[in-house]
Amino acid sequence: MNVVLIEPEIPPNTGNVARLCAATGTRLHLIEPFGFKLDDRQLKRAGMDYWQQVEWHRWPSWTAFINQVPASSRLWFIESDGPRHYAEVTYRPHDYLVFGRETAGLPKELLAQYRETWVRIPMFNPKARSLNLSNCVALVLYEALRQQNFPGEIE
Repeated sequence: MNVVLIEPEIPPNTGNVARLCAATGTRLHLIEPFGFKLDDRQLKRAGMDYWQQVEWHRWPSWTAFINQVPASSRLWFIESDGPRHYAEVTYRPHDYLVFGRETAGLPKELLAQYRETWVRIPMFNPKARSLNLSNCVALVLYEALRQQNFPGEIE
């Protein structure tokens, strides 16, 4: 699996996602610009010593990233108001789970372009704007891995 963070802003969230990716053998793609420096102390603290255990890639832009995605892979855009919820779709091993900035979400142009693969995480309190980014990544990634019978699980 692949997790994509577009313009992440909060170092502890990115560090937590890196740790999650290390634990699950998932590739992490970070698309600039970032709201922090990669040598940020909070980023390293949240990721602990897992950064060297995760396969991660830094991309200067969405265009640079999307140009390397194999045609056989699908991108799933996780954002509020998606037409389906994240557990209603079938994930494949080389899919990409795409998440937006903590404060702004995914760009509207991307959501319009990829409407067929735009999914949401159900919310139940109209006053709650969103869930934490690293929690969202964990929810969707583990659903994708569950659907694939947790390949590579240590027993």
